[in-house]
Amino acid sequence: MTVPAPPPVTPPLPVTALAARDNAEWCATMCRAHGGDGGTFAERAWTSPARTPPYYPDAVTLSPAASAADVLDGIDAGSGASVKDSFATLDLPGFDVLFEARWIHHPAPAPRPGRLTWEPATPATLGAWEQACFDGGMDGLFPAALLEEATILCGGIGGELVAGCVLTPRERVVGVSNVFDAGCGPDEVWAGVVSAAATLFPGRPLVGYERDPSDALRHGFRTTGPLRVWLRS
Repeated sequence: MTVPAPPPVTPPLPVTALAARDNAEWCATMCRAHGGDGGTFAERAWTSPARTPPYYPDAVTLSPAASAADVLDGIDAGSGASVKDSFATLDLPGFDVLFEARWIHHPAPAPRPGRLTWEPATPATLGAWEQACFDGGMDGLFPAALLEEATILCGGIGGELVAGCVLTPRERVVGVSNVFDAGCGPDEVWAGVVSAAATLFPGRPLVGYERDPSDALRHGFRTTGPLRVWLRS
């Protein structure tokens, strides 16, 4: 009797690669919410041939082996093009580094008590969330279609919106982005974000990135690697 070979075991992805993939998925979600097709996922990069919404890159690398061609061949690489170099390994002639940041990771957390009450944003409250997130500086970047694909949370004290975040649950991690403090202090916000994620998506680690990760590091996150965002002027 021939015993069939066991199926191959897929090794777990390094946490930075999981964070990069989550971020690319979030960019694709944002593109779909604005009427696009969500771009294209390849082995080494996600790319969008159409220009993405403001503040969102036209490409995100998914592997440290990604080359300039992996990203530039799939986008409109003219003026205004941007690339998220998830492993800080690319050399992109004609582009300048817009900013550098660090990926962050939190092992699967447990809920913890806090002052903030977290509620999902609704079409009626999303506008106020967006204005608080961008200090009144954006209008319409977060359309209501996003609510079908992401968990956008409003943090309140006594009925007043004082914090917010976006959680993007994946199979192995939960992405954390757009964390903002609108009046309660960064420590209250980050403690609340961790607790809300633990309550809504128990057992899953958290990933994201921050240009200044110091607030997140005080609440159980650690940095896992650098990233760069490139911009063509």
